[in-house]
Amino acid sequence: MTTSMQRTAPDSAALINDAAFKAEAHDRYAGLRRRGKIQRVRQPSGLDLYLVLDYRLARVALTHPDLLKDPETGREALDAAGVLAYQGRGQGFGSHMLMADPPDHARLRGPVARAFTPRRVEALRPRIQQLADDLIDAIQTKAAAGETIDLVADFTATLPVMVICELLGVPAGAQQDFRRWTLAALAGGAATPSPAQRQGRLALAAYFSELIAAKQAATDHGDDLLSELIRLNQEDGNALNDDELLGTAVILLIAGHETTVNLLGNAMAALLDHPGQAKLLRARPELLPGAVEEFLRFDAPVDQTPLRFAARDLELDGVLIPQGSALSASLAAVGRDPATGSGEGTLDVTRKNGRHLSFGHGIHYCVGAPLARIESAVALETLLRRLPGLRLVGTYQDLTWTPSGMMHGPLALPVRI
Repeated sequence: MTTSMQRTAPDSAALINDAAFKAEAHDRYAGLRRRGKIQRVRQPSGLDLYLVLDYRLARVALTHPDLLKDPETGREALDAAGVLAYQGRGQGFGSHMLMADPPDHARLRGPVARAFTPRRVEALRPRIQQLADDLIDAIQTKAAAGETIDLVADFTATLPVMVICELLGVPAGAQQDFRRWTLAALAGGAATPSPAQRQGRLALAAYFSELIAAKQAATDHGDDLLSELIRLNQEDGNALNDDELLGTAVILLIAGHETTVNLLGNAMAALLDHPGQAKLLRARPELLPGAVEEFLRFDAPVDQTPLRFAARDLELDGVLIPQGSALSASLAAVGRDPATGSGEGTLDVTRKNGRHLSFGHGIHYCVGAPLARIESAVALETLLRRLPGLRLVGTYQDLTWTPSGMMHGPLALPVRI
């Protein structure tokens, strides 16, 4: 039977997340949205999924009780596409709240929420400022020596790793390794994990397994977040098992820095392409907290949400989502949804109440959002104040972007001072 529920589900799915799509993502999303608020698309892995491109519908999808994170719900679709890389269990990620549904989600998130307090996050502000200033000092030294400056490698990708490592209680010596391992672990797309991707995941698992064991054996727990999780775990009868503690540590590292890496990279790319907006922020730094929200809307650091799977046949805005189908929301697209009245592709650092979902929505709303906001405001203010003569080498159109389907951010930002 043909019904109106099938009107926006084309026979052939549009390919997303390949190199050509990533280079023109916002234009491609706009073209898809003109065809309908929900589109059937195909990942490079071969998996077909339903992609939500509308702000209002994304809020519905991200809280829908019949759209589950458990990949077993969509096992038939995953197997049909030959997707072996989905779900990190046994590949370095362990079990964690990002991939959990109720009631497990509340149990896995609870200890993190109790340990990740606003007081702990706010107390990091002076240290974030110190780290940012140290990185700017190093950039100025390189520039004085005539060396090339890559704002990603020299600042926007370095600061978030330093901050999350200090928060988790990770020794400084592993920070560069973490960035390399994370990039490898997230470099997906193919149905089968590449050797580099598998190696990145296993390296993260091995490191955190040893670190957790050392902290568990310590007689005097530190005041870092990972030690606090271990302490809470030892006191709570509903404790996380070893696999869950490992998965939580790994996902806190990845989500706790990779999102901010891309947020800062996207923000600086946008400001280098809009020098008038950068000048305004230098003159009025009090605008920065609101500007961070505008950057989150204008160029979402998380391009697409992790997959959800339909536990039964369901309908969203007249579109049938069959049982077992995969679905994702494009956070990049919903930030520029014309229906929100938020300016679409116009960057305005004075914008108030611009609507975005870049930290998610519902029970999976990012627990680290307060840290990302503080860190970004401090980092951007420091960059704009101390390096007022920054200029992009080449053009915005020359930039290359992360190949990860979930993430969006520049791989490099070559600049002159």
